[in-house]
Amino acid sequence: MSRKTLALAGCLMMAVGLAAPTAFAHHSFAMFDQSQTTVFRGTIKDFQWTNPHAVIWVINDAKPLATPDVWTIELTSPGNLTRMGWTRHALAIGDKVNVEINPLRDGQHGGSLKKITVLATGAVLTSSLIIPGKP
Repeated sequence: MSRKTLALAGCLMMAVGLAAPTAFAHHSFAMFDQSQTTVFRGTIKDFQWTNPHAVIWVINDAKPLATPDVWTIELTSPGNLTRMGWTRHALAIGDKVNVEINPLRDGQHGGSLKKITVLATGAVLTSSLIIPGKP
């Protein structure tokens, strides 16, 4: 092998090595505090039905004289959600909902969805990012 080929292979291996922890971290659940539950009422701002994880943005019902916060809530993949009874139309912008999440450890307004209830219909939808039997 030439020096140029070896140098290129070395750079490629380094790039792959540096990218691996980022990819692993993305699929980690460590950012969510599984020992805590946060519950609030709000309004659906947006619902994104995309891979690798669906996402819901909810505007919480603010206390009087307080500014409402937007919460980012992560779900599992659309394929997994479909197997749990969800559809891409399960939530609509403007739906009033009760939300139950495992919050982010860093205190930001977000979390992993445990359960969401659509107040108008009473529909209860659940989700879990953790695969049963896997750490």
